[in-house]
Amino acid sequence: MREDRERGSYSVGRARREKILDVAIANFAELGYSQTSMAKIAQDAGLTGPGLTHHFPTKKHLLVAVAERRFSMLRELAEEAPEDVDGTGPLRQMVRLSGLLHRQPGMVELFVLVSAEAADPTSAAHALYVARYETVVAALTESFRTSVEAGFLRADLDYDGIARECIAVADGLQLQWVLTGRRIDLLGLIRNHLERLAPAILVSGRAVDLSDELRPARS
Repeated sequence: MREDRERGSYSVGRARREKILDVAIANFAELGYSQTSMAKIAQDAGLTGPGLTHHFPTKKHLLVAVAERRFSMLRELAEEAPEDVDGTGPLRQMVRLSGLLHRQPGMVELFVLVSAEAADPTSAAHALYVARYETVVAALTESFRTSVEAGFLRADLDYDGIARECIAVADGLQLQWVLTGRRIDLLGLIRNHLERLAPAILVSGRAVDLSDELRPARS
């Protein structure tokens, strides 16, 4: 019985935490991080101030949790990626992930904001971002190497370096997108970079068109 109560308490706490994150993301996207107060988040989540700080002691803790949700969301999407049949799978996956984020502009802005926080080695975001980059680079590198073993990609290239370059371009363009008030063509620029990369890594050397990955799925 005690174990059942503990599980029930954990489930309720988890659901409440997720609701707080939903509310925080909505407020951050609409009002901006600096203009959103903890009191507003607590009110919209139906909690008291102490009820909110029980889960997130400060707004920075909440911001880091929002970043963690983004990373989890992208990881789950990557795990559901279709099998690579021609060597363009890793590139197509990057385009799909970029499209997902583009449909949630508030998440992009929060990612950029937390990136600045993560530059401080003493911040809660620092360890999260260090782990995030190592995980993402390793996963993308592994995808490239799997395609090498399948005979689709050239075997004489540094795919760890290529993975880091792809991630740097995508993250850097997200920063520019935020700084320009969303005026640059974020998805088009990421796609163009990956399409220029494709002939250099494919054994066939052929050009590819990744625009299909940005079209809405047909019902």
